Amino acid sequence: MKEKLTIVKVGGAVVEDELQLSQLLRDFSAIEGRKVLVHGGGRKATKMAERLGIETRMVNGRRITDTDMLEVVTMVYGGLVNKNLVARLQANGVNAIGLTGADANAICSHKRPLKDGVDYGWVGDVDSVAYDTLGQLIEAGITPVMAPLTHDGEGHILNTNADTIASETAKGLAHLYDVTLIFSFEKKGVLSNPDDDESVIPTITHDDFERYKADGTISGGMLPKIENALSAVDAGVSRVIITLATAIDGKHGTVIV
Repeated sequence: MKEKLTIVKVGGAVVEDELQLSQLLRDFSAIEGRKVLVHGGGRKATKMAERLGIETRMVNGRRITDTDMLEVVTMVYGGLVNKNLVARLQANGVNAIGLTGADANAICSHKRPLKDGVDYGWVGDVDSVAYDTLGQLIEAGITPVMAPLTHDGEGHILNTNADTIASETAKGLAHLYDVTLIFSFEKKGVLSNPDDDESVIPTITHDDFERYKADGTISGGMLPKIENALSAVDAGVSRVIITLATAIDGKHGTVIV
């Protein structure tokens, strides 16, 4: 029987909110057994770019990562956000190590080709996860803290969606563990009415998702999040939960089945 592993992904909005972040780190630290934290940080990257006089360009909610922006996200994701989270987890009694995909060849990607005529720049789509290496760290009692950066094996860092990092890491580690993946953000779950925080949809299947997508119940940035969640379940991840950042105990939110 596989040992249990919990992977928690925390979004950039929560990273920016000190109260939510502090609670999440306490709750994450209290999770028993093996665990991994995956983080975003897009809002901090946007603020840093503005301070440096670098324009932020977005297409359909996705960041265009030119050479200047790549330097910003590498500094912010791999440095500022990642190392602050590691230090704070140490203060909470969690022996954490911060990783990008380039560290220990953890996640290898390829540069995204033109998509619908859009050049996203130095953006990576994941090819492989070195789950055996991550497993060795986890078995040594170390908690990986994964930044949303990967590499192409040719010396280039690539900006990679944090939800994708979480999903692909969960799929890889499902070879070794009984994995629960938790996407934590600023809402209580997937909402049937965006204006009603209590309208949490308790479970979503493939068929549910197609129906909700068709009628507009689910749209925007929630679409790729659920696509990542369904992909993880299809690949052997035991449970995927989308929930509030301050409710990561596995008992709340929307369960993807």
